[in-house]
Amino acid sequence: MAQTVRVISVVGKKDAGKTTLVVALAREFVKRGHRVSTIKHGSHPARVDTPGTDTYRHYQEGLASQVLMEFPGGRVFFERADESAGPLDLVRRFISGDIVLVEGFTLEPLPKIEVHRLAKHAHPLYRPGAEGSEHWVAMLTDDPDLALPIPVFRFDDTHWLVTLASLAWEKAVEVAL
Repeated sequence: MAQTVRVISVVGKKDAGKTTLVVALAREFVKRGHRVSTIKHGSHPARVDTPGTDTYRHYQEGLASQVLMEFPGGRVFFERADESAGPLDLVRRFISGDIVLVEGFTLEPLPKIEVHRLAKHAHPLYRPGAEGSEHWVAMLTDDPDLALPIPVFRFDDTHWLVTLASLAWEKAVEVAL
Protein backbone atom coordinates (compact mmCIF):
# COMPACT_ATOMS: atom_id res chain seq x y z
CA MET A 1 0.00 0.00 0.00
CA ALA A 2 1.32 3.46 -0.92
CA GLN A 3 2.35 5.77 1.86
CA THR A 4 0.12 8.83 2.18
CA VAL A 5 0.29 12.17 3.93
CA ARG A 6 -2.58 14.49 4.84
CA VAL A 7 -2.46 18.03 3.44
CA ILE A 8 -4.47 21.10 4.45
CA SER A 9 -3.95 24.77 3.67
CA VAL A 10 -4.20 27.79 5.94
CA VAL A 11 -5.15 30.92 4.03
CA GLY A 12 -6.06 34.51 4.76
CA LYS A 13 -5.27 38.08 3.93
CA LYS A 14 -2.10 39.88 5.05
CA ASP A 15 -1.57 40.00 8.83
CA ALA A 16 -4.62 37.84 9.53
CA GLY A 17 -2.63 35.35 11.63
CA LYS A 18 -1.92 32.53 9.17
CA THR A 19 1.53 31.75 10.55
CA THR A 20 0.24 31.88 14.13
CA LEU A 21 -2.45 29.32 13.24
CA VAL A 22 0.02 27.06 11.38
CA VAL A 23 2.32 27.09 14.42
CA ALA A 24 -0.57 26.38 16.81
CA LEU A 25 -1.90 23.51 14.67
CA ALA A 26 1.60 22.07 14.25
CA ARG A 27 2.15 22.06 18.01
CA GLU A 28 -1.27 20.47 18.58
CA PHE A 29 -0.58 17.71 16.04
CA VAL A 30 2.86 17.05 17.56
CA LYS A 31 1.19 16.79 21.00
CA ARG A 32 -1.08 14.14 19.45
CA GLY A 33 1.97 12.16 18.31
CA HIS A 34 1.92 13.11 14.61
CA ARG A 35 4.92 14.02 12.48
CA VAL A 36 4.20 17.47 11.04
CA SER A 37 5.67 19.18 8.00
CA THR A 38 4.93 22.69 6.76
CA ILE A 39 5.17 24.48 3.43
CA LYS A 40 5.17 28.27 3.27
CA HIS A 41 4.26 30.14 0.09
CA GLY A 42 6.41 33.25 -0.06
CA SER A 43 5.87 36.41 -2.04
CA HIS A 44 9.48 37.55 -1.74
CA PRO A 45 12.89 35.80 -1.98
CA ALA A 46 14.02 34.04 1.17
CA ARG A 47 17.41 34.81 2.61
CA VAL A 48 19.58 31.79 1.91
CA ASP A 49 22.11 32.27 4.68
CA THR A 50 24.26 34.89 6.35
CA PRO A 51 26.55 36.67 3.89
CA GLY A 52 30.11 35.38 4.14
CA THR A 53 29.24 31.89 5.45
CA ASP A 54 30.28 28.83 3.46
CA THR A 55 26.73 27.84 2.47
CA TYR A 56 25.95 31.40 1.41
CA ARG A 57 29.04 31.40 -0.76
CA HIS A 58 28.18 27.98 -2.26
CA TYR A 59 24.78 29.29 -3.33
CA GLN A 60 25.49 32.95 -4.13
CA GLU A 61 29.08 32.95 -5.40
CA GLY A 62 29.37 29.37 -6.63
CA LEU A 63 25.90 29.50 -8.19
CA ALA A 64 25.24 25.94 -7.04
CA SER A 65 21.80 24.76 -8.18
CA GLN A 66 21.29 22.96 -4.86
CA VAL A 67 22.89 23.37 -1.45
CA LEU A 68 22.29 20.99 1.46
CA MET A 69 23.63 22.12 4.82
CA GLU A 70 23.83 19.51 7.58
CA PHE A 71 24.23 20.71 11.15
CA PRO A 72 23.71 19.15 14.61
CA GLY A 73 19.99 18.52 14.96
CA GLY A 74 18.91 19.38 11.44
CA ARG A 75 19.53 20.23 7.82
CA VAL A 76 18.52 22.92 5.37
CA PHE A 77 18.12 22.52 1.62
CA PHE A 78 18.22 25.41 -0.87
CA GLU A 79 17.39 24.95 -4.53
CA ARG A 80 17.21 27.32 -7.47
CA ALA A 81 13.95 27.03 -9.40
CA ASP A 82 13.07 28.45 -12.79
CA GLU A 83 9.35 28.06 -12.17
CA SER A 84 7.05 27.78 -9.19
CA ALA A 85 5.81 24.42 -8.00
CA GLY A 86 2.41 23.74 -6.51
CA PRO A 87 2.10 22.49 -2.96
CA LEU A 88 1.21 18.90 -3.93
CA ASP A 89 4.27 18.70 -6.19
CA LEU A 90 6.39 19.97 -3.29
CA VAL A 91 4.81 17.42 -0.92
CA ARG A 92 5.53 14.54 -3.28
CA ARG A 93 9.12 15.67 -3.85
CA PHE A 94 10.30 16.76 -0.42
CA ILE A 95 7.91 15.94 2.41
CA SER A 96 7.35 13.02 4.71
CA GLY A 97 5.24 12.84 7.82
CA ASP A 98 1.63 12.41 8.82
CA ILE A 99 0.26 15.85 7.97
CA VAL A 100 1.47 18.85 5.97
CA LEU A 101 0.24 22.32 6.88
CA VAL A 102 0.46 24.55 3.83
CA GLU A 103 0.47 28.30 4.44
CA GLY A 104 -0.88 30.23 1.50
CA PHE A 105 -1.39 28.87 -2.01
CA THR A 106 -4.93 30.30 -1.82
CA LEU A 107 -5.84 29.41 -5.40
CA GLU A 108 -4.79 25.75 -5.14
CA PRO A 109 -7.62 23.18 -4.88
CA LEU A 110 -6.74 22.12 -1.33
CA PRO A 111 -8.94 21.95 1.76
CA LYS A 112 -8.64 25.38 3.41
CA ILE A 113 -8.96 26.92 6.83
CA GLU A 114 -9.14 30.69 6.59
CA VAL A 115 -7.98 33.10 9.27
CA HIS A 116 -9.94 36.34 9.11
CA ARG A 117 -9.31 39.35 11.34
CA LEU A 118 -12.05 41.96 11.17
CA ALA A 119 -9.58 44.33 12.83
CA LYS A 120 -7.42 44.09 9.67
CA HIS A 121 -9.89 43.45 6.81
CA ALA A 122 -13.63 44.04 6.40
CA HIS A 123 -14.32 40.77 4.55
CA PRO A 124 -12.76 37.30 4.42
CA LEU A 125 -11.50 35.67 1.23
CA TYR A 126 -14.25 33.04 1.42
CA ARG A 127 -17.34 33.76 -0.66
CA PRO A 128 -20.10 31.12 -0.36
CA GLY A 129 -21.03 29.81 -3.80
CA ALA A 130 -18.02 31.36 -5.56
CA GLU A 131 -15.73 29.23 -7.69
CA GLY A 132 -13.44 27.24 -5.36
CA SER A 133 -15.55 27.89 -2.25
CA GLU A 134 -16.12 24.14 -1.88
CA HIS A 135 -12.50 23.86 -0.66
CA TRP A 136 -13.11 25.94 2.50
CA VAL A 137 -13.64 23.73 5.54
CA ALA A 138 -13.56 26.30 8.38
CA MET A 139 -13.05 29.93 9.34
CA LEU A 140 -11.18 31.26 12.39
CA THR A 141 -12.11 34.86 13.13
CA ASP A 142 -12.39 37.72 15.59
CA ASP A 143 -15.68 38.82 13.96
CA PRO A 144 -18.43 38.07 16.49
CA ASP A 145 -21.17 38.44 13.85
CA LEU A 146 -19.70 36.38 11.01
CA ALA A 147 -22.11 33.60 10.03
CA LEU A 148 -21.19 31.21 7.23
CA PRO A 149 -22.28 27.81 5.85
CA ILE A 150 -18.94 26.36 7.07
CA PRO A 151 -17.82 25.96 10.71
CA VAL A 152 -16.80 29.31 12.20
CA PHE A 153 -14.42 29.37 15.18
CA ARG A 154 -13.82 32.44 17.33
CA PHE A 155 -10.46 33.38 18.84
CA ASP A 156 -12.19 33.97 22.18
CA ASP A 157 -13.54 30.39 22.30
CA THR A 158 -11.15 28.52 24.61
CA HIS A 159 -11.60 25.19 22.79
CA TRP A 160 -11.20 26.31 19.19
CA LEU A 161 -7.71 24.87 18.67
CA VAL A 162 -8.52 21.31 19.75
CA THR A 163 -11.73 21.23 17.71
CA LEU A 164 -10.14 22.91 14.69
CA ALA A 165 -7.20 20.49 14.74
CA SER A 166 -9.60 17.54 14.71
CA LEU A 167 -11.54 19.06 11.82
CA ALA A 168 -8.31 19.78 9.93
CA TRP A 169 -7.18 16.17 10.33
CA GLU A 170 -10.56 14.89 9.15
CA LYS A 171 -10.84 17.22 6.14
CA ALA A 172 -7.21 17.15 4.94
CA VAL A 173 -6.71 15.60 1.52
CA GLU A 174 -4.62 12.41 1.49
CA VAL A 175 -1.75 12.51 -1.00
CA ALA A 176 0.14 9.40 -2.10
CA LEU A 177 3.91 9.77 -1.83
